[in-house]
Amino acid sequence: MAMDLDRMLHKCRRDQWTIADIDLSKPARAMSREDEIAIVQYFTDMAGIEMLASALFVEQKRRATDPRLIEIFESFVRDEVRHAQVAKALARHYDVHAYQAYEPNPHMQKFAPAFVDAIRHLTPEIANVYITTGEILLDVALLRSLDDFVADHACGSAMKLINRDESRHIAVDFHMVEHYSSPEYVAAQKDAPRRSLREAARAYGSLFKMLRHARPFLQAVFFEPMDLVDPTHQRLLEAFKRVQLISTKPNVARRPFVRFMLTMQPMFRHPILGALFGRWLIAIIGTDPRVLVKLYDDEDEARAQRMSFDELAEETLGLKYA
Repeated sequence: MAMDLDRMLHKCRRDQWTIADIDLSKPARAMSREDEIAIVQYFTDMAGIEMLASALFVEQKRRATDPRLIEIFESFVRDEVRHAQVAKALARHYDVHAYQAYEPNPHMQKFAPAFVDAIRHLTPEIANVYITTGEILLDVALLRSLDDFVADHACGSAMKLINRDESRHIAVDFHMVEHYSSPEYVAAQKDAPRRSLREAARAYGSLFKMLRHARPFLQAVFFEPMDLVDPTHQRLLEAFKRVQLISTKPNVARRPFVRFMLTMQPMFRHPILGALFGRWLIAIIGTDPRVLVKLYDDEDEARAQRMSFDELAEETLGLKYA
């Protein structure tokens, strides 16, 4: 069943809010020096991540042709800018002792422009793979665990509103995955003008530059924070499991970029190939080896095959409240 874009657009218009809706009047809860420094840095980095997300939705809006999708993505840009403002406010709120000055992580500063440049030059379906993965990781794992770790009124009230926005974003992300893997889209692409060699070289050059910075960025702003706020890694692995399950959908698995990634992962898991080429495969895929293992079983895969993309999105969003 296809997404009801009119209904989604209504939600985007209805569910807007402002930073004034968050109650920052109560003192931040007491933390150790180490935890305070870590939490303020995480919110500082979160502001950068949210601004990066806003740039990605600008690109989504540029490529959209349906007027409803254009307005939906425009509202997502506003959402992400607001989330960045909230993250900065929370960083100030928890910076009780001013132990140090805080700047966005340097790995993020290198990755962000490379990522935005790559998204602008890569095909829409490749861009959407990265956008969807990032949103799932942020919403299902990092923000949820950060909220539980901080565990006070200010963070809780902020995350409740941010989560409401991110639920809309993920629902549309899944819708776009379905669109870009649909037979109709694939057929239309066959008739589209082919890229020039120069354009193709520009696109792949931007991809390789992005991948060079991807792993240190992910390590610094996702995996290391998750080591503190989700030491069991349960939520992190659950988020990546959902990403892997999307890739098992036949139409998605047949797309060239996803097929390439699906080829790389079994090579990494292979006892001989992994031992010989694991380091290079990790660099190519651009992520942490902990999430390259197969995270689902045959029963999970069979369920995913039976479910629509909307149902997969709903199940993914349900993890936030599990």
